[in-house]
Amino acid sequence: MRFLYLCSALAALGQQASQAPLVPADFVVPASYKTGSYQLVPLGPALAKHDYAAYMSSIDHLRATFGSGKWPHAGITMEEAIKDVEGEQARFQARKSFTYAVLSLDGKQELGCVYLRPSRKPEFDAKVVMWVTKAEFDKGLQPKLLADMKAWLAKAWPFKNPEF
Repeated sequence: MRFLYLCSALAALGQQASQAPLVPADFVVPASYKTGSYQLVPLGPALAKHDYAAYMSSIDHLRATFGSGKWPHAGITMEEAIKDVEGEQARFQARKSFTYAVLSLDGKQELGCVYLRPSRKPEFDAKVVMWVTKAEFDKGLQPKLLADMKAWLAKAWPFKNPEF
């Protein structure tokens, strides 16, 4: 699963499943985030084809970004992609982690993803991992997304010290 490949520093999914929610029970998890050039929405099965197209368009770029030779790879099937986003959605609904698709404003194209996860380091209260496609990286989206996410987390989330 992408979770294991992207966040190799995190515990295995079985360990993650037993963790307490990442946010307090009374915290209202943002359903979306929008800027003048993109929007974030929770990743789920309805976006599986968008997600698959995005990461498959950028295999070498994403492998270099994460320093892992494992994800993504050309052998990923659509069935595996659907199971992956179903898992992301289940963890979102359980409040254990939050994965957002970075979409074009019209919602027709995924530009990347943002993951809010537990941090294994005690000095941090969350870990933020993100990626953008090679095309969007080349257009300069990565630093803009990072700056926007830092501001969004400070304003809309309960984290005091997120790890990026």
